[in-house]
Amino acid sequence: MEQFRGVGDKATLVKITVLRGNNLRGNKAESILNYVRAEFNGIVLGDSHKLDAAVDQGVDYNFTCSFECSDAAHTLDDMAHKPVILTVIEVLPKEKKQKEEKTAVIGQAIVDLLPLLHDVTVCVPEPLLSGVQLSDSNLLKVTVETAYSVPEVWNPVSGSGPLSSYVAALQVPLTAEKEQVLMFSNGLLKVGGESEPMGRPRKWPLGPLLAPGAQFIPGASMEGEPIEMEDGDLTSIEDRDFRKEAETNKKRVSWDTERRCFLDADGAGEDETQLSFHGVAYVDMAPLLYPGARRVRGAYRLYPFYDSDLLVKVKVASTTAIQGFFRIWCCWGLPSGSGLRHCISMYADSRTYIIIEIALEKSLVPKRSPEELAKRVMELIPPRAPLPRRPAGAERAVQEYQAQIASVAGQVLEQYQQLFGPAFLPGEKPLDPTSQEQRKTKLLGELNYSGKYFAFKEQIKYSVVRIVREKMLRTEAFSDPEQLQAFLSQLYVFLVDEMHVALNKTLSVDAQETQPRPLVDCAQLIHFAKEAQLNGDYQLAAEYYQEQLTRDRSDPAHWFDYGVLYMLTADYQKAEECFHYAVSMEQTHLPSLLMCGILAEMGGRLEEAETFFEGATCVDPANVVAWTLFGLFYEGQENSIQTEMAFLEATKQQRAALVVTPPCRVETRDPDVWALFGHIHHLTGEFGKAQECYERTLDFVTDATDTHPIYLRLGSIYLQEGEFQRAKTTYLRACKSSPSCLTWLGLGIACYRLGELTEAEDALTEANILNNGNAEVWGYLSLVCLQVSSPVHRNRIHKTLNLQKEAVLREIKALQDHVGFGNPCF
Repeated sequence: MEQFRGVGDKATLVKITVLRGNNLRGNKAESILNYVRAEFNGIVLGDSHKLDAAVDQGVDYNFTCSFECSDAAHTLDDMAHKPVILTVIEVLPKEKKQKEEKTAVIGQAIVDLLPLLHDVTVCVPEPLLSGVQLSDSNLLKVTVETAYSVPEVWNPVSGSGPLSSYVAALQVPLTAEKEQVLMFSNGLLKVGGESEPMGRPRKWPLGPLLAPGAQFIPGASMEGEPIEMEDGDLTSIEDRDFRKEAETNKKRVSWDTERRCFLDADGAGEDETQLSFHGVAYVDMAPLLYPGARRVRGAYRLYPFYDSDLLVKVKVASTTAIQGFFRIWCCWGLPSGSGLRHCISMYADSRTYIIIEIALEKSLVPKRSPEELAKRVMELIPPRAPLPRRPAGAERAVQEYQAQIASVAGQVLEQYQQLFGPAFLPGEKPLDPTSQEQRKTKLLGELNYSGKYFAFKEQIKYSVVRIVREKMLRTEAFSDPEQLQAFLSQLYVFLVDEMHVALNKTLSVDAQETQPRPLVDCAQLIHFAKEAQLNGDYQLAAEYYQEQLTRDRSDPAHWFDYGVLYMLTADYQKAEECFHYAVSMEQTHLPSLLMCGILAEMGGRLEEAETFFEGATCVDPANVVAWTLFGLFYEGQENSIQTEMAFLEATKQQRAALVVTPPCRVETRDPDVWALFGHIHHLTGEFGKAQECYERTLDFVTDATDTHPIYLRLGSIYLQEGEFQRAKTTYLRACKSSPSCLTWLGLGIACYRLGELTEAEDALTEANILNNGNAEVWGYLSLVCLQVSSPVHRNRIHKTLNLQKEAVLREIKALQDHVGFGNPCF
């Protein structure tokens, strides 16, 4: 880096011009004789001319003063943290026999040399820093807020007692050759009783100024943040009650002071200076090495100061790669006044801590912007144009029906022309209108004789069946009578007497026959697929997913679900194709981005994996899973700083969702978190813990993202524990929110165990309609029918079973022996 010009070189002149003063008020009502005095770094730069101004009127000073900036006096660091002080002074009228004039301070203005104030111009003939210097340098801001829960022996000073001072200090290397101790003096001891207000202004690191309010930095205030988002100590769930009590009622020392430091590119190195402070806090600076990080803030515990402890901390810090900045641990102290040396051991007893913020103008490690990451993801997976919308569900069934009608009409017209074609030729005699009925009879007779009439009926019949099923398989009842009437009117258009006969025949297929898979809506398809997936029937799940994609290929969630199925079958190539397709449909689809990252890492494409994971954290910065996977990725690459960054962020986001309830129990506001805990316990066989988590999930006002597996697993636990009424209630909720074969089966089993055989048969029949291949459904239907039906019905209902559940099979055989019907060898 280009070195800053020394005192022997040409120094840079800084000019300060005060243009105008407004709304001045003095001791006299008529006019004010006043002038402006400019001071910087403890030196008076000059006074303006004395000017007379009317009260509440402006006065044009046009006063210019200057100072030289060099590395010996008035340094860049001085300019970073010391303001120009402008004092407006009134000259009071002389009284009789008064030799010297008296003055009074009207007010003071504090000029921050970083953001410039109105009516004051600060200029230099040339830039203080070259472009290279500006790029390589940085601005450090250190803010010491408040030390809480200080020892009880720290009492306000009485008039006769010794003077106590409360000072914090930090030693910072400004350049490779120069270090400086930052002093935070004038700490104010308070007895507590109320919280420090948020948004309070930050103070300059100066002594008391003449005008009230002049000690505050313009436009700089302290904004709090949730404890779980802090760095430092005392951020756990168990510390929150103590923090709340300490920051409200306990004694504290307040500074609220910000100190700025200008750091050049060589401002680094190890500090070997021993600071003999009575108390010390250790601030971990590692988070400032995270990509894009510019700030650490938190509550840091104060410990009794011992040289040996400090040496250990310095030794640990020296082994950490943190080049280009001061060491990872820095020391803070609270030197006390006379008579307080005996309170060193009381820091631990009082659990004293201090709130500190350290911020940089520019991050030490650059971070890729969301726009750059989005562009990179787009390069890896180019977006696809939206697919044309295809009709689905009832709309598609109606269109198919209309197409069938058009096709049948065309074929009937063709038959009509074959019978009466000569009448349509040019010059032939037109058909007699009076014989139209005869021609119709002849046409119908021909169609019946040839079998075409039956073929046409069957062709249209299945289209009508599809319409009815699509329109009637609703997850909720009609709430609007007008909607119901419109629905019935629409059906009436398509249904004729002949179609009723065909429909009734189709819907009353004998139980021994193979029924076609029911036509269902998109939500039910997904439920069926996931149920098959949970049961390990991957082939059936794949069929459902394929049907879902046939209906709608533009929804990334469908491709993601299909990719997950391929992951379960270890077909990683096809899984990756599905996830890539999902991202091409929606570049910000978070689950697919994460899976793309996992598969890229598995394939050794580390740069791609990093892009996908980092892109996911930009899509949802509060997502715990995204940050955790990001951390695991960096852990695999043995990148300790990045790993720590990602895991710390995951912890912060997880803490943000946690609250504490007596007696010190951890809870979360997010039902999805409880659902995840429940699934983990269920998979590990801890069904009692899984039950508790699932119950908490369902107690929330807001539903979890996917309640279907929660209902199924919780209902199954209740059945295993013999809590059949609770199982019935759970499965009823499942049937209402997402009806499927397994939800109706669970309800049927619960009703059967409660002795409610009619309700059990109804529920099991619904389950059989949705999936007539589920052997357990047939098994419980057998149990119901063996108790309520005729011997013929009992034999017919269970003779084709292939039941694998031994307990149910034994129960069927025992009941067959008891009632004397059925096939005991079944």
